[in-house]
Amino acid sequence: MLDINEIKKIIPHREPFLLIDRIDEMEPGVSAKGIKCVTYNEYFFRGHFPQEPVMPGVLIVEALAQTGAVSILSLEENKGKVAYFGGLNKVKFKKKVVPGDVLTLDVEIVRRKGPVGIGNGIAKVGDDIAVTCELTFFIG
Repeated sequence: MLDINEIKKIIPHREPFLLIDRIDEMEPGVSAKGIKCVTYNEYFFRGHFPQEPVMPGVLIVEALAQTGAVSILSLEENKGKVAYFGGLNKVKFKKKVVPGDVLTLDVEIVRRKGPVGIGNGIAKVGDDIAVTCELTFFIG
């Protein structure tokens, strides 16, 4: 398990844009499973939406990308580098994420060639799928 301080040693993201709280499982370059505890104090709830707070879907996708980045940037050859979005495919939003939810973020790296790769991501609240997507990344 990696706590927030260990995560900050691997990826460059910082508050308020660091969207994962811990990594529970990881195989460098292969997969990672993270957690995001969604609280009412998140900065985005002030405007999305004040009467009905919902975590923006794009930020759930970003949380998945950060989880995958922890795995890929844990490889010795990628330490100190940054993982950038190269593209998103097959994104499906299936459930609202609201304050009090605990997001489980699973990313599996399914293909890599040089600095480019593809990962499959699934974000869940309990047993319910909130988001699925295919993330293309490149290491720079």
